[in-house]
Amino acid sequence: MNRRSGHESRKRIVDAAVKLFSQSGFNGTTMRMIAKEAGISVGGLYLYFKNKEELSLHLIKEKLNEFYSKVLLPLKEIQSPSQALKEYFTKALEFAKENRELIIIHAKQQGFTFGIEVKREFFKKEREILKEIISRGIESHEFNKCEPEEVAKLLMNIIGGYVLSVVVEPENLFKPEVCIDVLLKGLLKRSNL
Repeated sequence: MNRRSGHESRKRIVDAAVKLFSQSGFNGTTMRMIAKEAGISVGGLYLYFKNKEELSLHLIKEKLNEFYSKVLLPLKEIQSPSQALKEYFTKALEFAKENRELIIIHAKQQGFTFGIEVKREFFKKEREILKEIISRGIESHEFNKCEPEEVAKLLMNIIGGYVLSVVVEPENLFKPEVCIDVLLKGLLKRSNL
């Protein structure tokens, strides 16, 4: 098997898995169904993934890598810390909505703890990027003094709550611009400080 056809086969498998997991759920999808949808033999499928759990973990890693490259990595290039946080919230919330089906599959069928070590490693990188943005904002006097590590955790938990809402209560998602406005301006009037 050459590298190109191997890559194409893997992509077909992943696309088939996402489609079938979305339609039938993780538990209702078999490796045989995935192979048929991908247009390969069951034996061929097992050359790439030994079981559904490994395939599902691959999907998680793939989506986290995509989030890193589309949402987090570009933040490093934005000079203004407040603009970087605006982009973070806007892009992260957009990404969650775009990947709603996959989030639902993992939350409902496998639980948020599935692939926990992969997620912890990813969250550590995300926290470091946010911490660096907040520290730059403090140094440039764009932000008030605060604990960058704690604020980074808070921001990530806001996103985490949003992701949970995508699954549990999608009709009640908050608007990114309102969240950004409250975070950057606060609720209290300056005279009340």
